[in-house]
Amino acid sequence: MKVKFLVDECTGKRLSNLLNVAGYDTIFVGDWKPSAPDDEVLDKANIEGRVLITDDKDFGELVFRLEKPSSGVILIRTSTTNSAIRMHLLETLLKSTNVYKKFIVLKDKVFKIRDA
Repeated sequence: MKVKFLVDECTGKRLSNLLNVAGYDTIFVGDWKPSAPDDEVLDKANIEGRVLITDDKDFGELVFRLEKPSSGVILIRTSTTNSAIRMHLLETLLKSTNVYKKFIVLKDKVFKIRDA
């Protein structure tokens, strides 16, 4: 079964489209509810069993400090915003790791994984 994703507005529609083209069930927050508050975004992802992909570090506070439930978060902290490069990094991550219920910081050459 392929992972389902919710792509945050700050991360961009292009990455969401690339994930959909690659066969992933992906929703872009801007299509669902533009300017949705972070806690609503995290709740939607959790209720629908989606892994949230975001550039927003505030989700770390929601998951760890406020202990909000999460299906998983991939926090992208790359030096580029190029969607094709980010998609390649995500595909590499997905081939090697089960991302459900994890909080993953995805960087240019490494990723850090914690249980969410």
